[in-house]
Amino acid sequence: MPEAPHSTRTDPLAVVTPERIAATFERIGSHVRRTPVLALDRADFGLDRGAVTLKLELTQHAGSFKTRGAFANLLLRTVPPTGVAAASGGNHGAAVAYAAHRLGVPARIYVPSISSPAKVQRIRDYGATLEVGGDRYADAYARCEAWRAESGAMGVHAFDQEETLLGAATLALELEQQAPELDTVLVGVGGGGLIGGIAAWCRGRVRVIGVEPELAPTLSLALAAGQPVDAPAGSIAADSLAPRQVGALMFPIAQRHVDRVLLVSDDDIRDAQQRLWNTVRIVAEPGAAAASAALLSGRYVPERDERVGIVVSGGNTVAVDFSR
Repeated sequence: MPEAPHSTRTDPLAVVTPERIAATFERIGSHVRRTPVLALDRADFGLDRGAVTLKLELTQHAGSFKTRGAFANLLLRTVPPTGVAAASGGNHGAAVAYAAHRLGVPARIYVPSISSPAKVQRIRDYGATLEVGGDRYADAYARCEAWRAESGAMGVHAFDQEETLLGAATLALELEQQAPELDTVLVGVGGGGLIGGIAAWCRGRVRVIGVEPELAPTLSLALAAGQPVDAPAGSIAADSLAPRQVGALMFPIAQRHVDRVLLVSDDDIRDAQQRLWNTVRIVAEPGAAAASAALLSGRYVPERDERVGIVVSGGNTVAVDFSR
């Protein structure tokens, strides 16, 4: 069953425009954090010297970039009295639950059984009604859609919604303000909401490169096929980077403005988590470490003077033993 509710009849780049992104940035600004950046030298990680900037979106409310899209949906759309419903691998659900809690809106969140305990607990802590079941995001999405049809609740899609893309794009606007000299940005890819929003803002002015787990090559397969197609949903990052398909709205944006997509192994991701902790004491969840893994594993080798940005998109994870 398709996960993406939207068609591509309207050019998404005519909808997710710089003007609308800037307006969304202003609208949600008092509800989200301006997350910090950390300027480093690649030599800090044992690589050749060169500039690298980490965008620490794991410090965002609810622990991930998803909070931007959640507030964009709840503030730019008309929410019915029955509230909102969302399916999620975990981070989107936590973000919608947080935004709904802050705005006094009822929320029902559906997550699969693979969601990390840390993400499930965040959803519970924010007071949303939580439904756990099924093995993958697609299962949670199907159950959420059934409830939404029955209840009249407003659906808040994790990645295939105009407002979700607009919210994610505010991260790119903010990063450009903080680090205007960047040549390249590495971004983890799941359903594509984050990279779609970033690419819609950058529009070729900055090189945008996606990074996916080898066991969940969702955007890679879509680009090869010329359209979103079903992909495997494996990897240690499956709760955040393994939907069945990328979104229909972001796909034309990716075709035009994503330079390429790189694949990393689960071992690469684990190693990136370890090195982020060892070097700068950052505890990134697996999906958030994927973009760093591309650089640290050598899957992406920048030019000598290339200034690279990396989005560390979330930190909702249980305690990890980094003592080895």
